[in-house]
Amino acid sequence: MTFAWYGNQLDAESRDFGALAVIVPLLERMNLEGIINQHVSTDEQADFDCGSILSLLVAARLCNPVALSKVDDWAKQSGADFLWGIPPEKLNDDRLGRALDRFFSQRHTVLACLALHVCKEFDVPLTELHYDPTHLLFEGAYENAEARDEVVTYEAGEERIHSDDALAPAHITKGRATDDAPKGSRMVHVGLATHVDEYGPLPVFGHTIDGNQNGRKAVGEHLALLRKHLKPRELTMISDRGTFSVGHLLRLKADGFHAICSAPWDDFRDLFDKQRKTLKWKKATYLSMEQHRRRTSNSELPQEHYELAVVKHLLQEHKSKETIDARVIFVFSTADQKVVRQQRQKHIDRIQDVLEKTRKNVARRGPHSDTDSVARRIARVCASKEAAKYFSWNMRKLTAKEKKNLPKPSAGERLPTHKFEYTFDRKILKKDEQYDGYSLIVTTVPQNRGSADSLFTKFKEQNYSEQINRGFKGPLAVRPVFLHKPERVESLVFLMIAVLMLYYLLQRLYRQALPEDAPQKEQRTTTRTILQAFKDYSLLVYRSRCGQEVQPTQLTRQQREILQQLGFRSPAQILKSRLPRAPD
Repeated sequence: MTFAWYGNQLDAESRDFGALAVIVPLLERMNLEGIINQHVSTDEQADFDCGSILSLLVAARLCNPVALSKVDDWAKQSGADFLWGIPPEKLNDDRLGRALDRFFSQRHTVLACLALHVCKEFDVPLTELHYDPTHLLFEGAYENAEARDEVVTYEAGEERIHSDDALAPAHITKGRATDDAPKGSRMVHVGLATHVDEYGPLPVFGHTIDGNQNGRKAVGEHLALLRKHLKPRELTMISDRGTFSVGHLLRLKADGFHAICSAPWDDFRDLFDKQRKTLKWKKATYLSMEQHRRRTSNSELPQEHYELAVVKHLLQEHKSKETIDARVIFVFSTADQKVVRQQRQKHIDRIQDVLEKTRKNVARRGPHSDTDSVARRIARVCASKEAAKYFSWNMRKLTAKEKKNLPKPSAGERLPTHKFEYTFDRKILKKDEQYDGYSLIVTTVPQNRGSADSLFTKFKEQNYSEQINRGFKGPLAVRPVFLHKPERVESLVFLMIAVLMLYYLLQRLYRQALPEDAPQKEQRTTTRTILQAFKDYSLLVYRSRCGQEVQPTQLTRQQREILQQLGFRSPAQILKSRLPRAPD
Protein backbone atom coordinates (compact mmCIF):
# COMPACT_ATOMS: atom_id res chain seq x y z
CA MET A 1 0.00 0.00 0.00
CA THR A 2 1.47 3.36 -1.04
CA PHE A 3 1.81 6.29 1.38
CA ALA A 4 1.95 9.09 -1.23
CA TRP A 5 0.13 10.07 -4.42
CA TYR A 6 0.86 12.44 -7.26
CA GLY A 7 -1.57 15.37 -7.42
CA ASN A 8 -2.29 18.12 -9.89
CA GLN A 9 0.14 21.01 -10.23
CA LEU A 10 -0.84 24.03 -8.12
CA ASP A 11 -0.70 27.59 -9.34
CA ALA A 12 1.38 28.71 -6.37
CA GLU A 13 4.85 30.01 -5.54
CA SER A 14 6.90 29.19 -2.45
CA ARG A 15 8.64 31.88 -0.40
CA ASP A 16 11.53 31.05 1.94
CA PHE A 17 10.10 32.80 5.00
CA GLY A 18 12.60 31.05 7.27
CA ALA A 19 14.12 33.11 10.10
CA LEU A 20 11.64 35.94 9.60
CA ALA A 21 9.26 33.84 11.71
CA VAL A 22 11.25 34.87 14.81
CA ILE A 23 12.97 38.04 13.57
CA VAL A 24 9.77 39.95 12.75
CA PRO A 25 8.04 39.52 16.15
CA LEU A 26 11.26 40.47 17.94
CA LEU A 27 11.68 43.57 15.75
CA GLU A 28 8.14 44.51 16.78
CA ARG A 29 9.00 44.27 20.47
CA MET A 30 12.22 46.19 19.93
CA ASN A 31 10.19 48.89 18.15
CA LEU A 32 13.10 49.58 15.80
CA GLU A 33 10.88 50.95 13.06
CA GLY A 34 9.05 53.31 15.42
CA ILE A 35 12.23 54.58 17.06
CA ILE A 36 13.84 55.32 13.70
CA ASN A 37 10.75 57.19 12.49
CA GLN A 38 10.62 59.14 15.74
CA HIS A 39 14.07 60.61 15.15
CA VAL A 40 14.80 60.33 11.42
CA SER A 41 12.79 62.51 9.07
CA THR A 42 11.40 61.08 5.85
CA ASP A 43 11.29 62.96 2.57
CA GLU A 44 7.73 64.12 1.92
CA GLN A 45 8.07 62.83 -1.65
CA ALA A 46 9.14 59.36 -0.46
CA ASP A 47 6.80 56.40 -0.85
CA PHE A 48 8.03 54.70 2.33
CA ASP A 49 9.35 55.98 5.64
CA CYS A 50 12.93 55.43 6.81
CA GLY A 51 11.83 53.17 9.66
CA SER A 52 10.27 50.67 7.27
CA ILE A 53 13.19 50.71 4.84
CA LEU A 54 15.89 50.35 7.50
CA SER A 55 14.11 47.77 9.67
CA LEU A 56 13.74 45.65 6.53
CA LEU A 57 17.45 46.15 5.85
CA VAL A 58 18.23 44.97 9.40
CA ALA A 59 16.22 41.80 8.76
CA ALA A 60 18.01 41.30 5.46
CA ARG A 61 21.46 41.68 7.01
CA LEU A 62 20.62 39.06 9.63
CA CYS A 63 18.88 36.58 7.33
CA ASN A 64 21.11 36.89 4.28
CA PRO A 65 23.89 39.51 4.29
CA VAL A 66 23.94 40.57 0.65
CA ALA A 67 24.87 43.78 -1.11
CA LEU A 68 22.31 46.58 -1.15
CA SER A 69 21.69 45.93 -4.82
CA LYS A 70 20.52 42.40 -3.94
CA VAL A 71 18.08 43.25 -1.13
CA ASP A 72 15.15 43.39 -3.57
CA ASP A 73 15.79 39.78 -4.63
CA TRP A 74 15.96 38.67 -1.00
CA ALA A 75 12.71 40.47 -0.14
CA LYS A 76 10.91 38.74 -2.99
CA GLN A 77 12.32 35.29 -2.23
CA SER A 78 11.60 35.51 1.52
CA GLY A 79 8.20 37.21 1.50
CA ALA A 80 9.56 40.25 3.35
CA ASP A 81 7.89 42.43 0.71
CA PHE A 82 4.47 41.31 2.02
CA LEU A 83 5.35 41.92 5.68
CA TRP A 84 6.71 45.42 5.12
CA GLY A 85 4.30 46.29 2.32
CA ILE A 86 7.13 47.37 0.02
CA PRO A 87 7.24 45.99 -3.54
CA PRO A 88 10.66 44.46 -4.34
CA GLU A 89 11.23 46.84 -7.26
CA LYS A 90 11.09 49.73 -4.76
CA LEU A 91 14.00 48.29 -2.77
CA ASN A 92 16.76 49.48 -5.08
CA ASP A 93 20.16 50.44 -3.72
CA ASP A 94 19.46 54.13 -4.38
CA ARG A 95 16.43 54.17 -2.04
CA LEU A 96 18.31 52.18 0.59
CA GLY A 97 21.28 54.54 0.28
CA ARG A 98 19.11 57.63 0.77
CA ALA A 99 17.61 56.06 3.91
CA LEU A 100 21.14 55.43 5.22
CA ASP A 101 22.01 59.08 4.50
CA ARG A 102 19.11 60.28 6.65
CA PHE A 103 19.86 57.77 9.39
CA PHE A 104 23.47 59.03 9.62
CA SER A 105 22.37 62.39 11.04
CA GLN A 106 20.71 60.68 14.06
CA ARG A 107 22.68 57.44 14.34
CA HIS A 108 23.84 57.85 17.94
CA THR A 109 20.44 59.02 19.16
CA VAL A 110 18.57 56.17 17.45
CA LEU A 111 20.95 53.51 18.74
CA ALA A 112 20.78 54.92 22.28
CA CYS A 113 16.97 55.12 22.25
CA LEU A 114 16.84 51.55 20.97
CA ALA A 115 19.18 50.45 23.77
CA LEU A 116 17.11 52.21 26.44
CA HIS A 117 13.86 50.77 25.09
CA VAL A 118 15.28 47.23 24.88
CA CYS A 119 16.74 47.42 28.38
CA LYS A 120 13.42 48.61 29.79
CA GLU A 121 11.30 46.19 27.75
CA PHE A 122 13.45 43.15 28.58
CA ASP A 123 14.63 44.17 32.06
CA VAL A 124 18.33 44.54 31.28
CA PRO A 125 20.32 46.76 33.70
CA LEU A 126 22.96 49.16 32.40
CA THR A 127 25.01 49.31 35.59
CA GLU A 128 27.86 47.05 34.38
CA LEU A 129 29.09 47.19 30.80
CA HIS A 130 31.96 45.42 29.10
CA TYR A 131 33.77 47.47 26.50
CA ASP A 132 35.88 46.05 23.68
CA PRO A 133 36.93 47.61 20.35
CA THR A 134 37.51 45.67 17.15
CA HIS A 135 38.45 46.61 13.61
CA LEU A 136 36.55 46.28 10.35
CA LEU A 137 38.51 46.05 7.12
CA PHE A 138 37.50 47.79 3.91
CA GLU A 139 38.49 47.65 0.29
CA GLY A 140 38.51 50.53 -2.12
CA ALA A 141 40.01 53.99 -1.98
CA TYR A 142 37.32 55.92 -0.06
CA GLU A 143 38.87 59.16 -1.24
CA ASN A 144 36.25 61.18 0.67
CA ALA A 145 37.32 59.68 4.00
CA GLU A 146 39.00 62.27 6.22
CA ALA A 147 40.29 62.45 9.78
CA ARG A 148 37.48 63.78 11.93
CA ASP A 149 37.50 66.33 14.72
CA GLU A 150 37.51 65.34 18.38
CA VAL A 151 34.38 63.82 19.90
CA VAL A 152 34.94 65.85 23.07
CA THR A 153 35.95 69.52 22.90
CA TYR A 154 36.00 72.35 25.43
CA GLU A 155 34.72 75.86 24.79
CA ALA A 156 35.23 78.43 27.55
CA GLY A 157 35.97 75.53 29.89
CA GLU A 158 32.66 73.82 29.09
CA GLU A 159 32.64 70.25 27.78
CA ARG A 160 30.92 69.56 24.46
CA ILE A 161 30.30 66.02 23.20
CA HIS A 162 29.74 65.83 19.45
CA SER A 163 27.56 63.14 17.89
CA ASP A 164 24.94 62.53 15.18
CA ASP A 165 25.13 65.16 12.43
CA ALA A 166 27.68 67.18 14.44
CA LEU A 167 30.24 64.36 14.14
CA ALA A 168 31.82 63.23 10.89
CA PRO A 169 32.10 59.51 10.11
CA ALA A 170 35.10 57.62 11.40
CA HIS A 171 38.13 57.92 9.17
CA ILE A 172 38.59 54.86 6.93
CA THR A 173 42.38 54.78 6.87
CA LYS A 174 45.44 52.61 7.37
CA GLY A 175 45.62 51.13 10.84
CA ARG A 176 47.95 48.92 12.83
CA ALA A 177 48.67 45.55 11.24
CA THR A 178 47.28 42.48 13.08
CA ASP A 179 46.92 38.77 12.39
CA ASP A 180 43.89 39.35 10.15
CA ALA A 181 44.85 42.85 8.97
CA PRO A 182 47.92 42.95 6.71
CA LYS A 183 50.12 46.03 6.77
CA GLY A 184 48.46 48.89 4.91
CA SER A 185 44.88 47.65 5.44
CA ARG A 186 42.17 50.30 5.49
CA MET A 187 39.94 50.05 8.52
CA VAL A 188 37.77 51.67 11.14
CA HIS A 189 37.42 50.52 14.74
CA VAL A 190 34.08 49.76 16.34
CA GLY A 191 33.67 49.83 20.12
CA LEU A 192 30.83 47.87 21.67
CA ALA A 193 29.33 48.09 25.15
CA THR A 194 27.92 44.74 26.27
CA HIS A 195 25.85 43.61 29.23
CA VAL A 196 26.72 40.11 30.47
CA ASP A 197 24.85 37.89 32.92
CA GLU A 198 23.85 34.24 33.34
CA TYR A 199 21.89 34.39 30.07
CA GLY A 200 24.92 35.43 28.06
CA PRO A 201 25.98 38.70 26.40
CA LEU A 202 23.82 41.49 25.00
CA PRO A 203 25.44 44.36 23.06
CA VAL A 204 23.57 47.58 23.86
CA PHE A 205 25.57 50.50 22.46
CA GLY A 206 28.51 51.25 20.21
CA HIS A 207 30.45 53.82 18.26
CA THR A 208 33.11 54.05 15.56
CA ILE A 209 36.71 55.24 15.82
CA ASP A 210 39.23 56.34 13.20
CA GLY A 211 41.25 53.44 11.80
CA ASN A 212 44.56 54.82 13.10
CA GLN A 213 43.43 55.40 16.71
CA ASN A 214 44.18 53.19 19.72
CA GLY A 215 42.14 51.67 22.54
CA ARG A 216 42.78 54.52 24.99
CA LYS A 217 41.33 57.04 22.55
CA ALA A 218 38.45 54.69 21.76
CA VAL A 219 37.33 54.13 25.35
CA GLY A 220 37.44 57.85 26.08
CA GLU A 221 35.19 58.66 23.12
CA HIS A 222 32.88 55.78 23.98
CA LEU A 223 32.44 56.89 27.58
CA ALA A 224 31.63 60.44 26.47
CA LEU A 225 28.97 59.26 23.99
CA LEU A 226 27.55 56.82 26.51
CA ARG A 227 27.25 59.57 29.12
CA LYS A 228 25.54 61.90 26.66
CA HIS A 229 23.03 59.46 25.20
CA LEU A 230 22.40 56.71 27.76
CA LYS A 231 22.92 58.90 30.85
CA PRO A 232 23.62 56.05 33.30
CA ARG A 233 23.21 56.88 36.98
CA GLU A 234 25.78 54.31 38.01
CA LEU A 235 28.24 52.37 35.93
CA THR A 236 31.13 49.97 36.20
CA MET A 237 33.05 49.74 32.92
CA ILE A 238 35.04 46.57 32.26
CA SER A 239 37.73 46.57 29.57
CA ASP A 240 41.06 45.13 28.46
CA ARG A 241 44.59 46.49 28.89
CA GLY A 242 44.59 48.29 25.53
CA THR A 243 42.17 50.79 27.07
CA PHE A 244 43.96 51.22 30.40
CA SER A 245 45.23 54.58 31.58
CA VAL A 246 45.01 56.52 34.82
CA GLY A 247 43.20 59.20 32.81
CA HIS A 248 40.46 56.67 31.97
CA LEU A 249 40.01 55.84 35.67
CA LEU A 250 39.84 59.53 36.53
CA ARG A 251 37.20 60.22 33.86
CA LEU A 252 35.03 57.48 35.32
CA LYS A 253 35.61 58.76 38.85
CA ALA A 254 34.53 62.29 37.84
CA ASP A 255 31.05 60.92 37.06
CA GLY A 256 30.90 58.65 40.09
CA PHE A 257 31.60 55.55 37.97
CA HIS A 258 34.04 52.68 38.49
CA ALA A 259 36.40 50.56 36.43
CA ILE A 260 37.61 46.99 36.21
CA CYS A 261 40.45 46.95 33.70
CA SER A 262 43.43 44.77 32.96
CA ALA A 263 46.68 46.69 32.66
CA PRO A 264 50.11 46.23 31.04
CA TRP A 265 52.36 44.09 33.22
CA ASP A 266 55.40 46.32 32.76
CA ASP A 267 53.50 49.25 34.32
CA PHE A 268 53.18 47.32 37.59
CA ARG A 269 56.23 45.05 37.55
CA ASP A 270 58.05 47.14 40.18
CA LEU A 271 55.01 47.07 42.48
CA PHE A 272 54.82 43.29 42.11
CA ASP A 273 58.52 42.88 42.88
CA LYS A 274 58.25 45.02 46.02
CA GLN A 275 55.14 43.24 47.31
CA ARG A 276 55.84 39.71 46.09
CA LYS A 277 57.12 38.26 49.34
CA THR A 278 54.15 39.58 51.34
CA LEU A 279 51.35 38.84 48.86
CA LYS A 280 48.59 36.59 50.20
CA TRP A 281 47.33 34.34 47.43
CA LYS A 282 43.86 32.81 47.34
CA LYS A 283 42.46 30.40 44.81
CA ALA A 284 39.80 32.05 42.61
CA THR A 285 36.35 30.49 42.37
CA TYR A 286 36.15 31.26 38.65
CA LEU A 287 36.61 28.30 36.33
CA SER A 288 36.14 28.12 32.57
CA MET A 289 33.44 25.85 31.16
CA GLU A 290 36.15 23.40 30.10
CA GLN A 291 37.60 23.27 33.62
CA HIS A 292 34.11 22.74 35.06
CA ARG A 293 33.66 19.85 32.64
CA ARG A 294 36.99 18.29 33.61
CA ARG A 295 36.07 18.38 37.27
CA THR A 296 32.55 17.00 36.88
CA SER A 297 33.56 14.27 34.42
CA ASN A 298 36.62 13.08 36.35
CA SER A 299 38.73 13.86 33.30
CA GLU A 300 42.41 12.92 33.37
CA LEU A 301 43.28 16.25 31.71
CA PRO A 302 45.00 18.87 33.92
CA GLN A 303 42.77 20.78 36.32
CA GLU A 304 43.95 24.37 35.95
CA HIS A 305 43.07 27.23 38.28
CA TYR A 306 43.66 30.93 39.05
CA GLU A 307 45.12 32.50 42.19
CA LEU A 308 44.55 36.10 43.29
CA ALA A 309 46.42 38.56 45.49
CA VAL A 310 45.34 42.15 46.22
CA VAL A 311 47.37 45.31 46.81
CA LYS A 312 45.92 48.73 47.55
CA HIS A 313 47.69 51.31 45.43
CA LEU A 314 47.60 55.05 44.73
CA LEU A 315 47.79 55.83 41.00
CA GLN A 316 48.88 59.20 39.63
CA GLU A 317 48.17 60.70 36.22
CA HIS A 318 51.43 61.77 34.61
CA LYS A 319 50.44 65.22 33.31
CA SER A 320 47.90 66.52 35.82
CA LYS A 321 49.49 64.75 38.83
CA GLU A 322 45.94 63.91 39.93
CA THR A 323 45.69 60.72 42.00
CA ILE A 324 43.13 57.96 42.47
CA ASP A 325 42.87 55.07 44.93
CA ALA A 326 42.70 51.64 43.35
CA ARG A 327 43.11 47.97 44.05
CA VAL A 328 45.62 46.03 42.00
CA ILE A 329 44.56 42.40 41.72
CA PHE A 330 47.52 40.24 40.74
CA VAL A 331 46.45 37.06 38.96
CA PHE A 332 48.36 33.81 38.57
CA SER A 333 47.14 31.24 36.05
CA THR A 334 48.55 27.73 35.99
CA ALA A 335 47.30 27.31 32.40
CA ASP A 336 48.82 30.60 31.22
CA GLN A 337 52.13 29.67 32.77
CA LYS A 338 52.25 26.47 30.71
CA VAL A 339 51.20 28.22 27.51
CA VAL A 340 53.76 31.02 27.89
CA ARG A 341 56.58 28.58 28.51
CA GLN A 342 55.57 26.35 25.60
CA GLN A 343 55.44 29.31 23.24
CA ARG A 344 58.77 30.67 24.47
CA GLN A 345 60.44 27.28 24.08
CA LYS A 346 59.02 27.00 20.57
CA HIS A 347 60.63 30.32 19.63
CA ILE A 348 63.90 29.38 21.37
CA ASP A 349 64.05 26.09 19.46
CA ARG A 350 63.35 27.87 16.17
CA ILE A 351 66.12 30.43 16.70
CA GLN A 352 68.56 27.84 17.99
CA ASP A 353 67.92 25.63 14.97
CA VAL A 354 68.76 28.49 12.60
CA LEU A 355 71.86 29.43 14.60
CA GLU A 356 73.14 25.85 14.58
CA LYS A 357 72.58 25.51 10.83
CA THR A 358 74.38 28.81 10.35
CA ARG A 359 77.32 27.60 12.44
CA LYS A 360 77.69 24.48 10.29
CA ASN A 361 77.30 26.44 7.07
CA VAL A 362 80.01 28.94 8.06
CA ALA A 363 82.28 26.06 9.18
CA ARG A 364 82.15 24.55 5.68
CA ARG A 365 82.09 27.97 4.01
CA GLY A 366 78.83 27.16 2.30
CA PRO A 367 76.66 29.56 0.27
CA HIS A 368 75.68 32.84 1.98
CA SER A 369 78.18 32.31 4.77
CA ASP A 370 79.68 35.79 4.61
CA THR A 371 79.11 38.18 7.52
CA ASP A 372 76.42 40.31 5.83
CA SER A 373 74.40 37.29 4.68
CA VAL A 374 74.56 35.71 8.14
CA ALA A 375 73.44 38.96 9.79
CA ARG A 376 70.43 39.26 7.47
CA ARG A 377 69.42 35.64 8.05
CA ILE A 378 69.53 35.95 11.83
CA ALA A 379 67.70 39.28 11.74
CA ARG A 380 64.85 37.60 9.87
CA VAL A 381 64.46 34.73 12.31
CA CYS A 382 64.78 36.99 15.36
CA ALA A 383 62.40 39.69 14.14
CA SER A 384 59.51 40.27 16.58
CA LYS A 385 60.52 37.25 18.68
CA GLU A 386 60.95 38.01 22.38
CA ALA A 387 63.19 34.94 22.71
CA ALA A 388 65.88 36.62 20.59
CA LYS A 389 67.19 38.43 23.66
CA TYR A 390 68.46 35.14 25.12
CA PHE A 391 70.97 34.70 22.29
CA SER A 392 74.11 36.52 21.31
CA TRP A 393 76.32 35.72 18.33
CA ASN A 394 79.38 36.88 16.43
CA MET A 395 81.40 36.10 13.31
CA ARG A 396 85.02 35.77 14.45
CA LYS A 397 87.81 35.86 11.91
CA LEU A 398 90.03 32.79 12.19
CA THR A 399 93.66 33.26 13.14
CA ALA A 400 96.43 31.88 10.94
CA LYS A 401 97.08 29.15 13.54
CA GLU A 402 93.40 28.14 13.58
CA LYS A 403 93.33 27.97 9.79
CA LYS A 404 96.45 25.78 9.78
CA ASN A 405 94.87 23.30 12.23
CA LEU A 406 91.69 22.94 10.18
CA PRO A 407 91.12 19.55 8.54
CA LYS A 408 91.53 19.34 4.82
CA PRO A 409 88.22 20.30 3.15
CA SER A 410 86.26 17.70 1.22
CA ALA A 411 85.83 17.91 -2.53
CA GLY A 412 83.78 20.97 -3.48
CA GLU A 413 84.36 22.68 -0.12
CA ARG A 414 86.61 25.58 0.82
CA LEU A 415 88.53 26.38 3.96
CA PRO A 416 86.51 28.73 6.19
CA THR A 417 87.76 32.21 6.98
CA HIS A 418 85.46 32.83 9.97
CA LYS A 419 83.95 30.97 12.86
CA PHE A 420 80.32 31.51 13.84
CA GLU A 421 79.74 31.45 17.59
CA TYR A 422 76.60 31.91 19.65
CA THR A 423 75.62 31.71 23.32
CA PHE A 424 72.38 31.20 25.20
CA ASP A 425 71.92 33.24 28.40
CA ARG A 426 69.95 31.15 30.91
CA LYS A 427 70.08 33.92 33.52
CA ILE A 428 67.87 36.15 31.39
CA LEU A 429 65.55 33.19 30.76
CA LYS A 430 65.23 32.48 34.49
CA LYS A 431 64.54 36.13 35.15
CA ASP A 432 61.66 36.08 32.67
CA GLU A 433 60.29 32.75 33.89
CA GLN A 434 59.60 34.17 37.34
CA TYR A 435 56.76 36.22 35.81
CA ASP A 436 55.24 33.43 33.69
CA GLY A 437 51.50 33.04 34.25
CA TYR A 438 51.09 36.40 36.00
CA SER A 439 48.80 39.23 34.93
CA LEU A 440 46.85 41.92 36.75
CA ILE A 441 43.60 43.84 36.97
CA VAL A 442 43.16 47.37 38.27
CA THR A 443 39.83 48.30 39.82
CA THR A 444 38.34 51.37 41.47
CA VAL A 445 35.26 49.48 42.70
CA PRO A 446 35.06 49.99 46.50
CA GLN A 447 35.93 46.94 48.56
CA ASN A 448 32.47 46.86 50.16
CA ARG A 449 30.91 46.55 46.68
CA GLY A 450 32.94 43.67 45.36
CA SER A 451 35.61 41.26 46.53
CA ALA A 452 38.64 40.56 44.37
CA ASP A 453 37.21 37.14 43.60
CA SER A 454 33.84 38.47 42.39
CA LEU A 455 35.47 41.27 40.35
CA PHE A 456 37.80 38.77 38.69
CA THR A 457 34.79 36.67 37.69
CA LYS A 458 33.16 39.75 36.16
CA PHE A 459 36.34 40.57 34.29
CA LYS A 460 36.59 37.05 32.82
CA GLU A 461 33.15 37.65 31.26
CA GLN A 462 35.05 39.97 28.94
CA ASN A 463 35.49 36.87 26.77
CA TYR A 464 31.89 37.37 25.65
CA SER A 465 32.82 40.75 24.16
CA GLU A 466 35.43 39.08 22.00
CA GLN A 467 32.82 36.51 20.95
CA ILE A 468 30.48 39.31 19.87
CA ASN A 469 33.24 41.02 17.93
CA ARG A 470 33.80 37.82 15.97
CA GLY A 471 30.09 37.69 15.23
CA PHE A 472 30.15 41.34 14.19
CA LYS A 473 32.54 40.59 11.36
CA GLY A 474 30.49 37.62 10.18
CA PRO A 475 27.36 39.53 9.06
CA LEU A 476 29.65 42.08 7.41
CA ALA A 477 31.18 39.38 5.22
CA VAL A 478 29.94 41.35 2.21
CA ARG A 479 32.27 44.32 2.39
CA PRO A 480 30.34 47.57 1.91
CA VAL A 481 32.53 48.76 -0.96
CA PHE A 482 29.39 49.54 -2.95
CA LEU A 483 28.41 52.27 -0.47
CA HIS A 484 31.13 54.64 -1.72
CA LYS A 485 30.41 57.30 0.92
CA PRO A 486 31.94 57.04 4.42
CA GLU A 487 28.62 58.33 5.84
CA ARG A 488 26.75 55.35 4.41
CA VAL A 489 29.43 52.98 5.65
CA GLU A 490 29.05 54.38 9.15
CA SER A 491 25.25 54.15 8.99
CA LEU A 492 25.47 50.50 8.00
CA VAL A 493 27.88 49.81 10.89
CA PHE A 494 25.41 51.37 13.36
CA LEU A 495 22.59 49.30 11.90
CA MET A 496 24.78 46.23 12.32
CA ILE A 497 25.03 47.01 16.04
CA ALA A 498 21.22 46.86 16.09
CA VAL A 499 21.44 43.53 14.25
CA LEU A 500 23.80 42.19 16.92
CA MET A 501 21.45 43.43 19.62
CA LEU A 502 18.58 41.52 18.02
CA TYR A 503 20.70 38.41 17.50
CA TYR A 504 21.79 38.08 21.12
CA LEU A 505 18.44 39.22 22.49
CA LEU A 506 16.76 36.28 20.78
CA GLN A 507 18.79 33.63 22.59
CA ARG A 508 18.53 35.60 25.82
CA LEU A 509 14.71 35.49 25.69
CA TYR A 510 14.74 31.77 24.99
CA ARG A 511 17.09 31.02 27.87
CA GLN A 512 15.16 33.23 30.30
CA ALA A 513 11.92 31.39 29.56
CA LEU A 514 13.37 27.96 30.35
CA PRO A 515 12.54 26.28 33.67
CA GLU A 516 15.38 26.17 36.20
CA ASP A 517 15.73 22.41 35.84
CA ALA A 518 16.09 22.53 32.04
CA PRO A 519 19.00 20.44 30.66
CA GLN A 520 22.32 22.27 30.51
CA LYS A 521 22.44 21.90 26.73
CA GLU A 522 19.09 23.64 26.31
CA GLN A 523 20.15 26.42 28.67
CA ARG A 524 22.97 27.16 26.22
CA THR A 525 20.67 27.33 23.19
CA THR A 526 21.99 29.90 20.71
CA THR A 527 20.28 32.14 18.18
CA ARG A 528 21.98 30.14 15.45
CA THR A 529 20.16 27.01 16.63
CA ILE A 530 16.84 28.87 16.76
CA LEU A 531 17.22 30.31 13.27
CA GLN A 532 18.28 26.94 11.92
CA ALA A 533 15.03 25.41 13.19
CA PHE A 534 13.09 27.71 10.83
CA LYS A 535 15.40 27.28 7.86
CA ASP A 536 12.86 25.34 5.79
CA TYR A 537 9.70 27.20 6.81
CA SER A 538 7.93 28.71 3.80
CA LEU A 539 4.86 30.58 2.60
CA LEU A 540 2.67 29.80 -0.39
CA VAL A 541 1.59 32.58 -2.74
CA TYR A 542 -1.37 32.08 -5.06
CA ARG A 543 -2.13 34.45 -7.90
CA SER A 544 -5.69 35.36 -8.81
CA ARG A 545 -7.48 38.18 -10.61
CA CYS A 546 -7.78 39.93 -7.23
CA GLY A 547 -4.04 39.85 -6.60
CA GLN A 548 -1.72 37.63 -4.59
CA GLU A 549 -2.99 35.51 -1.72
CA VAL A 550 -0.38 34.58 0.91
CA GLN A 551 -0.92 31.41 2.91
CA PRO A 552 1.38 30.26 5.74
CA THR A 553 2.34 26.60 5.83
CA GLN A 554 1.99 24.45 8.91
CA LEU A 555 4.64 24.79 11.62
CA THR A 556 6.55 21.76 12.80
CA ARG A 557 6.28 20.74 16.42
CA GLN A 558 9.75 22.12 17.16
CA GLN A 559 8.91 25.45 15.52
CA ARG A 560 5.66 25.78 17.50
CA GLU A 561 7.46 25.03 20.75
CA ILE A 562 10.16 27.63 20.05
CA LEU A 563 7.58 30.34 19.29
CA GLN A 564 5.65 29.45 22.44
CA GLN A 565 8.85 29.52 24.48
CA LEU A 566 9.65 32.98 23.13
CA GLY A 567 6.09 34.21 23.51
CA PHE A 568 5.96 35.19 19.82
CA ARG A 569 3.02 35.22 17.47
CA SER A 570 2.94 32.61 14.72
CA PRO A 571 3.60 33.54 11.06
CA ALA A 572 -0.14 33.10 10.43
CA GLN A 573 -1.00 35.62 13.15
CA ILE A 574 1.63 38.08 11.89
CA LEU A 575 0.41 37.89 8.31
CA LYS A 576 -3.21 38.20 9.40
CA SER A 577 -2.40 41.42 11.26
CA ARG A 578 -0.42 42.93 8.38
CA LEU A 579 -2.36 41.88 5.30
CA PRO A 580 -6.06 42.37 4.46
CA ARG A 581 -8.30 39.33 4.36
CA ALA A 582 -8.63 37.74 0.92
CA PRO A 583 -12.03 38.47 -0.72
CA ASP A 584 -14.47 35.54 -0.93
